[in-house]
Amino acid sequence: MTQIPPAPPVPSAPAPRPVAGSVPGRIRMLTGVTAAALALLFAAVAAGAATAGDGLRLIGRDAGPQVVATSGLYFGLSDMDSLVADVLVMDAGDETRRAQALARYEQQRTAADQALLEAFELAGDDQAERRTIQSVLDGLGRYERLVAQALLLDSQARHPAGPPSDEVVRVYRDATDLMRQVLLPQAYNLTLESGTIVRRTYDETAGMLPLLRFAVLVAGLLALACLVYLQVYLARRFRRVLGPALLAATLLTAIATVTGLNVLQQDLDHLRTAKSEGFDSVVTLARARAIGNSMQGDQSRFLLDKERADTYQHRFLDKSQRLLYQEGGNLTAYQAAVSQKADDYRGMLGQQLSGQSGELAIDAYTRYQAADSRMRRLAAQNRTADAVTARLGPVRQAFDEYDSALVALAERHQQVFRSAVGDGEGALNGLWRLLPFGAAGIGVLLALGVWPRLREYR
Repeated sequence: MTQIPPAPPVPSAPAPRPVAGSVPGRIRMLTGVTAAALALLFAAVAAGAATAGDGLRLIGRDAGPQVVATSGLYFGLSDMDSLVADVLVMDAGDETRRAQALARYEQQRTAADQALLEAFELAGDDQAERRTIQSVLDGLGRYERLVAQALLLDSQARHPAGPPSDEVVRVYRDATDLMRQVLLPQAYNLTLESGTIVRRTYDETAGMLPLLRFAVLVAGLLALACLVYLQVYLARRFRRVLGPALLAATLLTAIATVTGLNVLQQDLDHLRTAKSEGFDSVVTLARARAIGNSMQGDQSRFLLDKERADTYQHRFLDKSQRLLYQEGGNLTAYQAAVSQKADDYRGMLGQQLSGQSGELAIDAYTRYQAADSRMRRLAAQNRTADAVTARLGPVRQAFDEYDSALVALAERHQQVFRSAVGDGEGALNGLWRLLPFGAAGIGVLLALGVWPRLREYR
């Protein structure tokens, strides 16, 4: 009897892949949404950190220092012209004081060259700014040739203290006009250009950071909601308590959200401090020092050039009122008003004269104006030699004390600026170091919390 061979086994149909409506599919979908929300959170934190970092870098390392450098350039150039005027009104026999003034002139010329070089390097690829710097260099060369000619003619004439020869005055006029009409405006334009970059960057960064903080908050709440919903779903579906891995992921997500919000707020605060209490004050005081230095140069030019004496006196008054405004139609009335010491100060220095350092500065400024008044009374009495002695002695000493007070104020604000930038960058560096570990850790915890539930369906 022939045996019938058994029928071959029928291959079983492959298990259907879980669809979105099945439990594994829903778990995968919820996990994907949660991962996307977490990615959005860390992307928002990274975007905020990058924005804050760019703002701090440009204000604290690039355009900000360039403004300070070009402000120093303005001061150095104006001091050079003032020192030349001092030399030209000196007695030809005053070799010691003449040598000291010329040595300081050389120091300021070197400082101006260094400031131009620094500004050129910081300008980067900005061709317009580089052309302006090159123009200042060319003009400075012409100015130095005129100064050398004036000093040579003056040394040959050997005049007593007071105005030099007409030829020396004519050459110096050409030099000081070049400085006042060309070089100083160009130096100031360099400061304005860099200052514009700083203000624009600050406005953009200060406007974006609150929006990015809001994005971090929304993304963090969304990620937390997804994590909580995922845990509740798994607990109900599998009738188990909440998993420790997902609980840890939720806690780390909350910490990451709060940390991101705090760091971005800190950087916004540091940025505001660096700009308003540091950078703005440093630039204002640097500009005030340059104007003050030009003022004391006008004192020497007042004694040097009799034909332009009234012009230089009017310029002195105009610059004085720009620094510290007081009512007064002429210099005598202004100096009398300054000596009274007002309760509130206006002008460029008005907002800077606070605290003990501010009081020292205003006291020094008052003494400087009083010394100037005594010098001009001597000149009005045709005591030119005594006026020159006063200008190069007590007046110069009073100005140096006033300028030192401004330097102390500027250094205080410079320290605020450096500290704010450093603290802001330090907070960002810590955030950048923690960000990848936080993202990776939460991702691993999310996988550890979901994977055991998916394995039960294999």
